[in-house]
Amino acid sequence: MSRTWNFAAGPAAMPEEVLRQAQAELLEWRDVRASVMEISHRGKAFMALAAGIEADLRALAGIPDHYKVLFLQGGATLQFPLLAMNLAAPAQRADYVLSGHWSDKAAREAAPYVDVRIAADARDSGYTTLPPHAQWQLDPGSAYVHYTPNETIHGLEFPDVPEVGAVPLVADFSSSILSAPIDISRYGMVYAGAQKNIGPSGLTLLIVREDLLARATRPMATIFRYADHAAQGSMLNTPNTFGWYLAGLTFRWIARHGGLAAMAARNRRKADTLYAAIDASGGFYRNPVAAAARSRMNVPFFLVDAALDGRFLAESEQAGLLALKGHRALGGMRASLYNAMPQEGVDALVAFMSDFQRRHG
Repeated sequence: MSRTWNFAAGPAAMPEEVLRQAQAELLEWRDVRASVMEISHRGKAFMALAAGIEADLRALAGIPDHYKVLFLQGGATLQFPLLAMNLAAPAQRADYVLSGHWSDKAAREAAPYVDVRIAADARDSGYTTLPPHAQWQLDPGSAYVHYTPNETIHGLEFPDVPEVGAVPLVADFSSSILSAPIDISRYGMVYAGAQKNIGPSGLTLLIVREDLLARATRPMATIFRYADHAAQGSMLNTPNTFGWYLAGLTFRWIARHGGLAAMAARNRRKADTLYAAIDASGGFYRNPVAAAARSRMNVPFFLVDAALDGRFLAESEQAGLLALKGHRALGGMRASLYNAMPQEGVDALVAFMSDFQRRHG
């Protein structure tokens, strides 16, 4: 059987080594005589596992001691309102930078709980460029500044960390977490859904500065309060134990393969390979994003004739190239190049694209 390559945007491909280890341990994990899914999250075995996973992540990402790490449920979208509830007092302002679908949704979902102020907006470009930092209208009295470093749908990525002064910077890293080194100290809070570079869907990672957890906000149910989750070691309620376990296997896989610097080099090479093929196609394929804003993780592209889209998708799937259909908001195609996608898979996609153009161009 020919090899298949999964370019899904999320839930996305996971490292084969991780899946094979999970397969081998599925029925009996270590010496507990049960699956890791079947043991108490408050038992000694899982508590030790959770502590080890957090230590591995702290070492991998260089997380300072004065940041709490939370493994929660609900996905990054649940954090859109929750971060406003936890980091801002009622009627307090928060600045939002809009660079695509997800940053726009983050602002809309936060609006019932904080006075959302749009500090910058790339909507007029059709989200093909990033809002120039010099034009950001930031309020030094805001509770926080929120942005999305990588936009999964529109395929834009900020090349560096924006400077926002003393206001805490909050970032939705769902589609680029652990794809390159990250200076956590530049942020007040980082959060990410797991289903792209960490593990399966259903787990959400939060890294939050301790002083932000002490902010006086508003009355809310305990289950919504980050400080209470932190006080209970992410075990205020029953966590996604299997997702947590798989995240731990992924962290160790990244470390074995050279850490975040090695991931960054691999991901840069993969993205450069695909963009070079698009740009060299003479317009048969095109990516509309400004070169300086192109994402390493998510590459949307379009054919010269949209009538060929269906044929491209059908033939690519037959060739073992899976999940290349673009998001419904944009159409066309999209290839997601997360950590688990090897260079070999991108090379196979580029070869198919060249052959398809030869036959249909």
